[in-house]
Amino acid sequence: MIRVYVVDDSAVVRQTLQHLLQGDAELELVGSAPNPLIAGPIIRKLRPDVLLLDIEMPGMDGLTFLRQIMEEMPIPTVICSTLTADGSSAALEALAAGAVAVVGKPRLGLRQFLEDSRRELLQALKTAARARPRAAAAPAGRGVAPPAAALGGLHSLSVNKPVFIGSSTGGTQALELILTAMPGDAPCIAIVQHMPEKFTAMYAQRLDGICAMHVREARDGDRFERGLVLIAPGGRHLQVRKAGGQYYAVVADGPPVNRHKPSVDVLFRSAASCVGRDALAILLTGMGDDGARGMKLLHDQGVRTLAQDEESCVVFGMPKEAIQLGAVDAVVPITRVAEAIRAFDARA
Repeated sequence: MIRVYVVDDSAVVRQTLQHLLQGDAELELVGSAPNPLIAGPIIRKLRPDVLLLDIEMPGMDGLTFLRQIMEEMPIPTVICSTLTADGSSAALEALAAGAVAVVGKPRLGLRQFLEDSRRELLQALKTAARARPRAAAAPAGRGVAPPAAALGGLHSLSVNKPVFIGSSTGGTQALELILTAMPGDAPCIAIVQHMPEKFTAMYAQRLDGICAMHVREARDGDRFERGLVLIAPGGRHLQVRKAGGQYYAVVADGPPVNRHKPSVDVLFRSAASCVGRDALAILLTGMGDDGARGMKLLHDQGVRTLAQDEESCVVFGMPKEAIQLGAVDAVVPITRVAEAIRAFDARA
């Protein structure tokens, strides 16, 4: 049984969730509280498998409580709040603080919404239970990444050595840790992070404010340039093409691949069709197998490939699948990924 604890100031929400959880053979409600001040001591004693947490609550807001829990005893957490509508800053803050998933809820018709969203909500709790969340590392802040001169003689700004990264559950934190450690003239990094439409633009904007590199949502036709990070827009696939010795982003619609849009496999497969050996592909924390087969294609044609290790993953799914396919040159902890990118760039 997956033991769930609910923290929400709405009695309607708590009662409805109790009813919903009682009808599932895998989930057990072990308690609930109207605010974090009451919930805190109980949670520390019960140590539930999953938290379902609201944000707006009296005494202490949910984001502050989430950060405290993640620092003290990380528990997989699903945020369910009226503040976490698609693309909201609160949703991104929750993910950055360590939440495994966010579910928006309306201000009116809560009971009916919860009933209608039963399948999605219960699946989110079950998925979260398999995660191993970690406290968020403090971002380095814009401009404090190591200068190029300190990194062992990085190549000139004209050298085009693309880096491709795929990530999913837990990836928002992992990517922040990597990107805040990169210098402003690092090689172009193209990223597919599984994220719904409307989230990615704000996520890119948030990263742009704390990174030395320039981070933005990818646009069709963007040229890969040093110092630039391109994030696949939610609801669209990101690919790469080569023309005149330069790499360009292709942003297009299409059916989901491996149940995802954007899909890591779509990016990796497109890279396999046009990049030479002077590229780097990285697969980070995430559930499922998206990216594994695309990475195998890259690996087999001589592209350097890395996977995040199990210990530092929130969910060791995607990296594990790539490792089992023989698609990975090296397995590294998340704290060594930025270093690996810099070493790749410094290589002649």
